Amino acid sequence: MTYVIAYITARDHDEASRIGEALVREKLAACANIVHSIDSIYWWKGSIENDKESLLIIKTKKSLATRLIKRVKELHSNEIPCVDIISVVDGNKEYFKWIEDVTR
Repeated sequence: MTYVIAYITARDHDEASRIGEALVREKLAACANIVHSIDSIYWWKGSIENDKESLLIIKTKKSLATRLIKRVKELHSNEIPCVDIISVVDGNKEYFKWIEDVTR
């Protein structure tokens, strides 16, 4: 089994919490960590934007990534939400077993 981390930015803590809870409740994710405030600088519609956002770090199986991305797009307020899937190269095997047990 291959495991991944989803890196997702959200408008604010409330949105990050709502998305993270939905992903865990729906068993698309084993765990959602929220970093309350990050500074984001990006191009949007021809200008540079500076925003405060929240960051979601999601732990899940690679086999759930497509469904997770689809669900985040349904729940997210942004027109084009950031949902990056990062492969996990190695880690705690017991933790991976737990991810396996709590997701489907």
